[in-house]
Parts: sequence; structure tokens; C-alpha cells
Amino acid sequence: MRFETSRTRPDLRHAASHASLQAVDANCTDCRWLHEERAWRCPSVADGDVLISRWVDGRSCCRYERAVSPPDRHVIGVALKTTRLKFTRGQYTIFDGIMPAGTLHVTGPSQLLIAEFFRPCDFVHLYVSSDYLRKHQNVFIPIALPTHPGDRFVRDSLAELLARTLAESGNTRDQLYTEIVGQILAMSIARMGLSQSRISALPKWRLKRVREFVNAHLDDALSLGDLAAVAGLSRMHFAAQFRAATGYSPHEYLLYQRIESAKSMLSGTDMSLAEVALSVGFQTQPHFSTVFKRHTGESPARWRRANVPLARMV
Repeated sequence: MRFETSRTRPDLRHAASHASLQAVDANCTDCRWLHEERAWRCPSVADGDVLISRWVDGRSCCRYERAVSPPDRHVIGVALKTTRLKFTRGQYTIFDGIMPAGTLHVTGPSQLLIAEFFRPCDFVHLYVSSDYLRKHQNVFIPIALPTHPGDRFVRDSLAELLARTLAESGNTRDQLYTEIVGQILAMSIARMGLSQSRISALPKWRLKRVREFVNAHLDDALSLGDLAAVAGLSRMHFAAQFRAATGYSPHEYLLYQRIESAKSMLSGTDMSLAEVALSVGFQTQPHFSTVFKRHTGESPARWRRANVPLARMV
């Protein structure tokens, strides 16, 4: 696969739609406490116990980024948009696939991380001082970062909500507000560490087998038992390991793949909405439309009008 190698710039359309985050009074140039990253994981400042920044890239082409975390900080990334990416460190592939909104990834100090982005993305990054963690050992469950190749990826709705609060609230010009929300978010993530570290991710060969089975049977009524049987595990163990490996529950993953397949049909064929719904495994068009809008923010008909190639419209 050919891809573009570049340093990514912030998405200007996104920046325009969030002008309230960018507009800073001429007499108050330092009153914005959610910093926009000019380069991936490279904030413009590096002070405070919990530094918070945002990385937005609206491009769909493949691009390459790399960064080394600060020597005195843990970096916590929170995905605000579902995206497709690959993380590597040295010879190890840490993550390769669809990363859902709400997914967290923690990187230790002085760690090199290489990323290939394949779709638009939106991340809030927290740079948490190691001294701050040490001072609050009685509050935090220590963030015991797994060494490569066993990085942990966690999906959490509370952390996503807190990150969105920082990204979208006008209070990002209030230092105290931003610091408090950032500290709560860091604490929430740290408290997850103990329970998440006990769950092993589904091995890659089992995950590959499940993905291939799902892609080949999207139009079938697949159950958790069907997928667990393909992986060769009990339903309980499969569900936990699948979530640890992908960030999705098996059911969420199945719905996501059905919607992605539906997008291809909507943009590339003249099939009716009912035909598309049945072809990707939905029993009724209304159910398909409901799930499609939940995943994309638009109805299937509206999405098709916005994404159909011009050649097909002539």
C-alpha cells in the first residue's frame, strides 16, 4: 500500500468550526489551557502537572507520524473520533486496526511511538508529570505501563465524556477548570489499570480468524457463540479478550463492519436502502437506518447523497 509521508497539519475546517477554542483576546494570549498540537504528540508548551492538548487531522489519505514521549511524563491519548491506524514501536506492532471513539492508550516516558493514520482522527492528549503521579500514589493505582509488545488499549465512556468536555467546552480558557477536569480524567484512567491488566488480548491469529469469518458472513445472523466457536474459546473468555484486543465488544464490532460494508454499497451501487440493509445482515431497513445514523451521524439516504461519486450522478 502506498502512503503519504508527511508531518500532519491541523484540520483547518475543524479549527474553523471550533473558533471559540482558537479566539484569544490580544491582552490574554496565555489564557487558553487546551493547546492545539502543531505536530502529533508535540505540544507547544510543557509545564504543569497535567498538560492537555488536542490533535485533529481531517485527511483520509495515509500518513506517517512519529514522536518520543517526554522523559518525565506519561502520555495518555483519548480518541474522540473512530479512526483507522497502526501503532508500532521498533519491531513490534502495538495496534493495527479500527480504533473506536473512547479508546485510551497510555505511553510511558521516553517511549518512541510510530503511527500510520489512514482516516481522519481527533485525539485529546494528556501529558501527566511523573512527579505528580508519585505525589498521589495514595490516590492513583500506579500506571504500570506494559513494556512492548503488550501495550494496553482500553475503551471507557467516562474518559471519553471527560475528554469531550475539555475539547468542546468554552471553559478551556479557564485554567482551574481545565486542570481539574484533566486531573479527574488522569485519575479515572489510572484506576482502570488494575482490572484491565488482568485481561489478555485475543491472540492475533485468533483475531484474524474471527475477522475473516465476520467479513464472509456479514449477511448471516451471527451470535456471540458463533464467533467464540471460530476463535476456539468460551463465550465469556472470547468476549473479554476480543474487547481487550480491539476496543469493541463482539456485537459492536459486527455492527461497525456491517455499516462499513453498507457505505461501500451506498456509494458504489444503485441498490435500494432495503437491499443494502438485507445484504449486510439487518432484518429491516428502519433498524439499519437507526444503527447507520448512530455510527455516522447521518441517515443512509443523506450519507449517500453526500458521498456518491460525481460520475454516478450524471
